[in-house]
Amino acid sequence: MTRDLITVIGGSGFIGRYVVRDLARKKMRVRVGCRHPNEALFLKPMGNVGQVQLSGCNVRYPETVARAVQGATAVVNLVGILQPSGHQDFESIHAEGAGEVARAAASAGVKRLVHVSAIGADPRSESAYARTKGEGEAAVREAFPSATILRPSIVFGPEDDFFNRFAAMARFSPALPLIGGGRTRFQPVYACDVADAIVAAATTDRAAGQTFELGGPRIYTFREVLELVLAETRRKRMLVPLPFGLAQIIGFFAGILPNAPITADQVELLKHDNVVAEGALNLKDLGIESTPAESVVGSYLRRFRKSGLSEGAPAPVS
Repeated sequence: MTRDLITVIGGSGFIGRYVVRDLARKKMRVRVGCRHPNEALFLKPMGNVGQVQLSGCNVRYPETVARAVQGATAVVNLVGILQPSGHQDFESIHAEGAGEVARAAASAGVKRLVHVSAIGADPRSESAYARTKGEGEAAVREAFPSATILRPSIVFGPEDDFFNRFAAMARFSPALPLIGGGRTRFQPVYACDVADAIVAAATTDRAAGQTFELGGPRIYTFREVLELVLAETRRKRMLVPLPFGLAQIIGFFAGILPNAPITADQVELLKHDNVVAEGALNLKDLGIESTPAESVVGSYLRRFRKSGLSEGAPAPVS
């Protein structure tokens, strides 16, 4: 093992588990900062004994952030939410929390900071998600000018909340909604590719002070995403256009529920394409070849087929 210690705040989440795995494989010492360390024990076997540490950390409490980053060579901030819940709101997590991590890292003398934001981050956005992501980027730049900011498009992988969500809906619903007519464009990026980008930025100086937009090799419309989900799950469902206005009304009332299928803020996000901007630094600039969604999503959407994992599997040998 090297002497370098890398703190991954939010390391027990979807992308974080891949970052921790990759850092452990590189013989780095890893400290995982998360709200519930007892729920992150699955990360410890990714390294040798003592290589992966767990630290209670909530970006709303500065003292816990300071403890998590103390002694670290690099810090990765992966904390983010898709919809507010209780005290976990967009402002406190995406904006204030991001600034708190950056200030703590600077105060602790951390060499590198990697902040994971999102394509579409803009402090002037009508969407609270995108607006606070933009405010968070500004706070990070102010406190830690040499930070690397990574903006992924929709991230896919076995634990994602995108392809899995629509596949789950298709199990019970006779139709899937084409919000805004299904013309919004996405550039889905593989979780392992995002993790590779994070590790590259956290372990070398070549990305310092720069912003990268991360997308896969292909751009899909919303309709094409749903068609891919239906093809992989082998289900036939109607695709019904749903105007943005009606979708926002539905999202407003649905958003009151925990784990809502859609919120008004998410509908606002769908009014804008989620693709890598022309001329932006991207995965290739970090030496990473992007992975097509078609080569991965079938492996974990198969469970949504009528016969589950057995459908489409090779016949057993007698």
